Amino acid sequence: MAAGLTVVVDYGLCNIDSMVRALEECGATNVERTRDPRILERADRIVLPGVGNFAAGMRNLQSMGLCSAIRERAENNVPFLGACLGMQLMAQTGTEGGNGAAVEGLGLVSGDVVRLERQVEHERIPHIGWNEVAQTKECLLFRDIAQSADFYFVHSYRIRLRDSEEEAGQTLYCGAFSSAIALLNRPVFGTQFHPEKSQKNGFRLLRNFLAV
Repeated sequence: MAAGLTVVVDYGLCNIDSMVRALEECGATNVERTRDPRILERADRIVLPGVGNFAAGMRNLQSMGLCSAIRERAENNVPFLGACLGMQLMAQTGTEGGNGAAVEGLGLVSGDVVRLERQVEHERIPHIGWNEVAQTKECLLFRDIAQSADFYFVHSYRIRLRDSEEEAGQTLYCGAFSSAIALLNRPVFGTQFHPEKSQKNGFRLLRNFLAV
């Protein structure tokens, strides 16, 4: 069982309930969903899930006063996991919903969020469904998960990392994109896929995060 307070950030765009239930099923004994930055100050780990667009997500996080609280906790070695849009919001900038202009992100990782580009005719955007994640470096998130295991995706944008060493997983779709990230110097992670919807592999990943 994972002790301590696991906080799921509710910024008004995402399917919070499925992530909360998944974390509880994976052994988190104290899960709280919140829009209150004061709750983040006492979190033992933080999860930022996401469904929606980048600009709206950042606008909501800013209006709720959550941006500085997330940055402060992540920079002070509180385990952090961003999932789908939550991972994209970790970037420095994103173009989705910005009417052609770059929108400032949380800046937890070095990179920008850009639209997927079809490389062959049969590739569909948005990218929806199961796809393999090739592990590109050793990462705690993937402990006891097979190389090239399947996870569930729903997205039209991807993160373009400036530092390839921050990539932990890659998926061969629309060329190739970073589907998991892990910082080198602190326990900050991201997944472009939805671990809470990825059945056995996703739940194994969440258990690994709860054990950090």
